[in-house]
Amino acid sequence: MCESKKHESYLKYRDELIEAGLLIPSGVQGVFGRNKTFEKVVAAFENYVSKMASERKCEVVSFSPILNRAHYLKTEHVYNFPDLLGSIHSFKKREPEQAEMIRKLNDNEDWTRDLDPTDVMMTPAACYPVYPANSGTLPLGGKTIDLTGHVFRHEPSDDPARMQIFRQREFVRLGTADEAREHRDYWIKMGKIILDSIGLKVKVVVANDPFFGRGGRLRKATQREQDLKHEFIIPICSEEDPTAIASCNYHLDSFGSKFDIKTDNGDIAHSSCIGFGLERVALALFKTHGIEMGKWPSEVLNILEL
Repeated sequence: MCESKKHESYLKYRDELIEAGLLIPSGVQGVFGRNKTFEKVVAAFENYVSKMASERKCEVVSFSPILNRAHYLKTEHVYNFPDLLGSIHSFKKREPEQAEMIRKLNDNEDWTRDLDPTDVMMTPAACYPVYPANSGTLPLGGKTIDLTGHVFRHEPSDDPARMQIFRQREFVRLGTADEAREHRDYWIKMGKIILDSIGLKVKVVVANDPFFGRGGRLRKATQREQDLKHEFIIPICSEEDPTAIASCNYHLDSFGSKFDIKTDNGDIAHSSCIGFGLERVALALFKTHGIEMGKWPSEVLNILEL
């Protein structure tokens, strides 16, 4: 599909969503408000996922959408995805400097250079706060953690499914290599069952993260060769360019080593997770079943209790 036709498909679906009131434009690409119906669908999907995951004995937690900068810098995110990060800056100077900053603002100069970094970053993945919070020794059998969080990625686009700030529902496993792999394999199967049951006929594919730069090519190839990432893809704006609405990831001992997380026998912990993109799931439902939620298939409405 050529880029112009792809872009047209983005605009067409985005405009349909806005006209229906499901998305509320902000004037910035990839940043939207959402109406009651959209949020009702998101909440219904989350409730359904909770029911399907009830046997997994999860610890439910919640974190803010901002992340301790020192914790962020322990990860490799700034090396791998510098184009996606969000750093929070604020004014830390005194009144004379503030007057100069306002002068620059009024004269259409770059006033943002007078801001300094704070102690926090925008969270790039909902699971990131989990790892520093679990430094130390895990209990016997490890931990399975259930959370929903806001995620920021600086990739402005007219594609309504590529938002700059969105929500992820994640289930994170911390434990031995076998426990982390079992969690990943379980959710590859269960994730497809959940999405298929509500009419989202996803395809599960081996994938890679969008690593930055020339060095990123090797990382992409390595990630695929090691079978570390699987995405659940479905057409939202076009058949030729399907969208990932969920993914399963096995991190090996990357986060365990960086945040000193150990199993009960002292080994470095491995981790894995599944993440559902909540806005993307909702967008896929509206695309698949129609903009008017009340006209969706009865079996889908019943499963989601809508």
